[in-house]
Amino acid sequence: MNNEQQVSTTDAAHHSTDRLIRIFGRFVGTGYLIYLLLLIPDIERSSEVVPGWWTPVTVAVVFGTGFAFAASTFHPRIGVIRVAGSVAALAFPIMALLWWVAWDGATFDQAGTFLSVFPGLAALAAATVWHPVPAFIHMSVSVVLVQLANQAVREPFPRSNIIAEIFFAMMFCTVFVAATLAAVRTGRILDATISTTHDDAARAAAATAREVERERFDALIHDEVMSSLLAVARHGRTPSLARQARSTLLHLDDLTTGTVSEAFSADETLAQLRSAATTVDEAIDFTVHEGALERTEHYPAETVRAIAAALAEALRNSVIHAQTSHRSVSVELAPSSMGITVQDNGVGFDRRSVPPHRLGVAVSIEGRMRQLDGGSAEIQSSTAGTIVRLGWKR
Repeated sequence: MNNEQQVSTTDAAHHSTDRLIRIFGRFVGTGYLIYLLLLIPDIERSSEVVPGWWTPVTVAVVFGTGFAFAASTFHPRIGVIRVAGSVAALAFPIMALLWWVAWDGATFDQAGTFLSVFPGLAALAAATVWHPVPAFIHMSVSVVLVQLANQAVREPFPRSNIIAEIFFAMMFCTVFVAATLAAVRTGRILDATISTTHDDAARAAAATAREVERERFDALIHDEVMSSLLAVARHGRTPSLARQARSTLLHLDDLTTGTVSEAFSADETLAQLRSAATTVDEAIDFTVHEGALERTEHYPAETVRAIAAALAEALRNSVIHAQTSHRSVSVELAPSSMGITVQDNGVGFDRRSVPPHRLGVAVSIEGRMRQLDGGSAEIQSSTAGTIVRLGWKR
């Protein structure tokens, strides 16, 4: 797997988290813009208590990194966004710490520093791209730095309780930081759930595919190969059996290419029906009436399989219940239809006497044929025997 594929896989695996990070990044950037516009008078006033370099540098660094974080959310790589968010988060406490270096210790300001107004906004940037513990540490450090700076610069004036100020600011910021962390965590949980679900689905699909392939191989060997060999042993070499043998060889070749037939030729259809019948009764009298059927005619594979299953169920019921010595199957193929007649000379049965829990006729024969477009089933039974007619028209 190359790097582009790895990036694509990672993005797909964390889609919900990435989307939330982008949304919060744009929200934080919008907040920086609003605070910048609102704090212009405070920024001008604060510049009087520190050297000229600190205020423009702080505005450029703090607000610039916030805007850069918002702009980075349009970048396709989530790693770029995380770096931009980390820079925006770190810029605030760094510049708040540098205020102590820049302050001359002699000039005072009753209103305090403008940075004390929005420490929670930088904490939101940290909560968006960091884990909970570093995010809360960042918030605590930022709040303490700006509140201590406020307390120091207000020295000659009446001051409030510094502990109360710090705790109030931290409680106010915690509400938004906790909400952001919870939302991002929810995105991570959702992504993990989706990833696990996809993995489970992939494993289940792989297991199902292996099982289907195994069943397909078993059915081919049992229904077509063994059926052809048994038919040759009973009837010798005939044109019909030769065609069936060729169809079987083609199906064996399909196993090497993974081909799954969506339609069966006339020969393949007869092979499916014959194998279904001989699976139940190896000595069955199997007759084919092809009429003017063209050898290029094809029938839907699912239709053929459903009719073959209904045919096998009809024969199975006859073997179990009919107490008969003779059974026969007659198949008539036409260009757009087929008809199968299953007949025995058994004791017959009364449909009204069949217990409700016996679903062989109602579900496996009549129900299965009703589900086919153009399918039909007719059952006639008397003391002289039972006739089951299965039909299909395109």
